[in-house]
This record gives sequence, C-alpha cells and structure tokens, in this order.
Amino acid sequence: MSILISPNTEVLIQGITGKEGAKAAKAMLDYGTNVVGGVTPNKGGQEVEGKPVFNSIKEALAQLPGANTSAIYVPPFAAKAAILEAIDNNIPLINVIVERIPIKDTAYCLAAAKERGIQIIGPSSLGVMCPGIGRIGVIGGPLELTKQIFQPGSIGIISRSGGMTNEVSWQVRKAGLGQSTAVHVGGDLLMGTTYADLLRLFQKDDQTKAVIIFGEHGGSYEFEIVDIIKNKEFTKPLAIYIGGKFASALPEGMNIGHAGAIVERGRGAAEKEEALQAAGVLIAGHYEQLAELIKPLA
Repeated sequence: MSILISPNTEVLIQGITGKEGAKAAKAMLDYGTNVVGGVTPNKGGQEVEGKPVFNSIKEALAQLPGANTSAIYVPPFAAKAAILEAIDNNIPLINVIVERIPIKDTAYCLAAAKERGIQIIGPSSLGVMCPGIGRIGVIGGPLELTKQIFQPGSIGIISRSGGMTNEVSWQVRKAGLGQSTAVHVGGDLLMGTTYADLLRLFQKDDQTKAVIIFGEHGGSYEFEIVDIIKNKEFTKPLAIYIGGKFASALPEGMNIGHAGAIVERGRGAAEKEEALQAAGVLIAGHYEQLAELIKPLA
C-alpha cells in the first residue's frame, strides 16, 4: 500500500486563499489528491480551485466530515494557532510547510499533538508523496516533473532536505525502481515525525521492501534508528547518506543550513555512520550510491 496517504485521504488546506496555499491546492489536485476544501478566517464562502473555503476547521468539518488531513500554508506568526486548531479538531495528520516557526511554538504544538495521538509532518516540510495515490503539499514540484521522478514501487524515501527528497527519488527511478512513499520530514531542529517514527510505519507496510534516508550531520535523530534496529522494530534493508561531513572542521554549535543542522560534540556525521554501520545499515559515501546499494535488496 503506502504510508500516511491512502485513497481515503481527504485534505483541508489551512491558508488556501493565500498565494502558496492556492498553489498547493492546484498541485495536489493536479496529482489526484482529494482536496475537499480550505480554511481561512474571514474568507468563508469563497472558492479556490473549485473547492469551498470555510472560516474555521470546525465549520469545514460540519460539511466535510471525512476530512482527515490538514496542510498548513499560513505565515509563521499564525502557524501555532493553525496547528492547534487542527489538533483541537482531531485532524489525524497535519503537514506543516511553514518555516521560521519559533521553537517554543513548535515544541508546544508537538506536545499537544502527542497527547492526542496526532501526527505532524514538519515543520518546514514540503510534504508527502505516494506515487499513483496522491501527495500532500508541493513535494515533487510541477506535475510533469513529478511524473518523471516518481513511480509506484517498493522503496521508502525519507529526507531532511526538500530538494534531496526529489533527487534521491530520481536516483531510485533511474535505477529502475519506484517509491512506495517519499517523505520530506523538514529541516527544523524539532521534527514532528522522526526517522524512527517513519521506519516503524514502513516496517508495517507490505509494499515497502527497503528504505533510503538522506540525513545530515546535525541533530541526533539518526541514533534513534540504531535503537529501533536493535529492538527489532525495523528489520528491512536500509541505506543512508549523512550529508555535511565537512562540518567536523567547523566550530561546535555552528549552524550551516537547516535549523536542525547544529553540530553536537560526538554526534556528527562520522559518529552517526559508525553507529549505523554497526547496526547493519548500508552507508553511502555519496548520495548517488544510495539507489545502487539498496537495489539488490529491494
């Protein structure tokens, strides 16, 4: 099947009347995603791409009770309120594309979501792609490009980088394989859904035979992968590339890209690779090697 998206996915877009929200609505609809409506306070009664706009999620759910996913396209100052509105209305899956959300707001929202058992992808996530089924967000870009990159298959893709989600997926396609689901988890310091969270989902997905991860030197989420492999929570073939190895020459604590790309002492790319390799993960020296490493095992 796939993870996160199914034929039963019904998407509301918070901020649909804005430029980026309207663009996302078109991108999702063009790919066949069931976008059922949007939410923008004080803009209820309008339409975007032929879909109704409501003043609130509560109002939307009164007419669209099947809505089970929210894609959030609002300015950073409005992100906390938008995320909490989705949580308060028990939307099971929330994709947050918004960048530059204050970390205290992100932490508060992630804690609130965890209490309700609600899954947040992001912040700073371009979305989720399930080839042949649908996409949440603008992952993949224009429709023609998306069709070239993605095709249904057996490889799960997880990436911290939006651009590299597409690039790694393209490498998989060139290797004669396809993707089950590709997820851009976002580049912020705090991740709503981690590598380990997604690997557990891929473990349960019969379509997924192997997984590729494009990681980075910052943060410590890769070490959670080691733990779930040791605990037999993930047993499928896994290949990973850790970007930013040059960061070992930089001062500790320097931020060189994503908010999550902060170097911690003893937790950089080399240490991650060593721990992952010891757990049986295939380590790519260059990201172009990922598809070839995983191909014989898929």
